[in-house]
Amino acid sequence: MSTETRCISVLFADICGSSRLYEKLGDTEALRAVERCLHRMERAAEAAKGRIIKTVGDELMVAFDSAEAATHAAGEIQLRVDALPPVSGVSLAIRIGFHHGDVIEENNDVFGDTVNLASRLAALAKAGQVLTTVATAALLPEELRERTRPIEALTVKGKDEAVDVCEVLWNRSDEDLTMRYSAQPPAVKDTRLRLRHGEEEVWLAASRPTAVIGRDPNADLVTRDSRASRSHGRVERRRDKYVLIDESTNGTYVKFQGEPEVVLRREEVILRGRGRIALGHSTEEEGEEPIEFEVVVGFAKADKAETAGP
Repeated sequence: MSTETRCISVLFADICGSSRLYEKLGDTEALRAVERCLHRMERAAEAAKGRIIKTVGDELMVAFDSAEAATHAAGEIQLRVDALPPVSGVSLAIRIGFHHGDVIEENNDVFGDTVNLASRLAALAKAGQVLTTVATAALLPEELRERTRPIEALTVKGKDEAVDVCEVLWNRSDEDLTMRYSAQPPAVKDTRLRLRHGEEEVWLAASRPTAVIGRDPNADLVTRDSRASRSHGRVERRRDKYVLIDESTNGTYVKFQGEPEVVLRREEVILRGRGRIALGHSTEEEGEEPIEFEVVVGFAKADKAETAGP
């Protein structure tokens, strides 16, 4: 067994739309179409001197010696798949994520935080989109850096803080670029979120970016309402905003002060101002007291982390 630590770029490319293809064509024909798409992706990656690590279902994992090679491959994969004609009216699209960093290489496979981050970026990308980290983009030559643009920092599973991410603009002329890599992203505001449920109170900030709510005794805010799920949902900080994510059976009801009630069903919403959150029922119905929330905004800051608390 050979184990080695290396610094490389890891890229994940995932086919979107294959589920509809299987529904319309059946397993055999759909599998052929997906395999043709995968072969085209593999050829594009190999043309950029990429090493195919594995193919799992309709997802491709590739290793590159440099961020520059990974960027060229990502663009070429998108272009080649974009040129494919629709199959029975279904157009296949690719979402890509890649990151450059240290990996553990063992028996022709790679492991580690770099791999996990690249995979998560691919999962967060939209169809036809290429995402990478700002740290990876900084390694690119100027002409490629100019074809990236910073977007909102994203919360990545396994990371305590949001990751600075940028999009690679693979199919746009220079005239279409609305933002250059050199442009500074908006300053991160000093925002904190207060959540209060009965006698319980939780403050979220850069130092404590997430909270779980539900009937589970280990949740950060625990409810005894039978209409709530054990793991009903969570709130997570993304850059300087706080996002409420519903993961429940009966939905989450949000009432912003002075606005109509919003119902989330496996959806998410950015919390703003102040209001109330009810788990599994309307905020107007009788039952256990809703969760009160308030977003507190302080001075703007670029990189200083604040501690939680009023």
